[in-house]
Amino acid sequence: MKEILDLYLAFLKIGAVNFGGGYAMLPLLEEDLNKKRGWVTTEELMDYFAIGQCTPGVIALNVSTFIGNKRRGIAGASAATLGFLTCPIIIILVIAAFLTNFADIPIVQNAFAGIRVCVCVLILEAVMRLWKKSIVDKIAFVIYVIIFLLMIFGDLLPVKVPAAILVIAAGIAGILIRGHKEVTA
Repeated sequence: MKEILDLYLAFLKIGAVNFGGGYAMLPLLEEDLNKKRGWVTTEELMDYFAIGQCTPGVIALNVSTFIGNKRRGIAGASAATLGFLTCPIIIILVIAAFLTNFADIPIVQNAFAGIRVCVCVLILEAVMRLWKKSIVDKIAFVIYVIIFLLMIFGDLLPVKVPAAILVIAAGIAGILIRGHKEVTA
């Protein structure tokens, strides 16, 4: 029961300061859950983010659920998910109740502009961490370049390839290329 409460409280804390979505959460998770608590490895976090990106729902919430499930099964998944959701729900309700009254005030607009800049930096840091852990060899780099080009120039193609298809294709390419490499080695 103590670990269930620990999961709830850990994700309550993370949910309270998670501005900017899932990728902005990566540095927080790595510091608290990997380095401080030892609950997950960096590689597991990267895998959870990859899976969280590919599954329906919010990445940060999906990752919380995966980590909670790893620690204590369904009860852990529930505790981590509820912990992560508690503060954002309260904050959103408060903001929703008052935002229309204050959204046009310059100081509020300036605060949101500053927060957006900070969120961009947090996301950039997460991208750099993902890059270091994901682009580990020439094969991964080639897959990256192909997917990047398809995403950037997708509007020029006769049919835009959905991101989910690109994720699946990258996974299949990884299996086929690395599987072939392992068989011939």
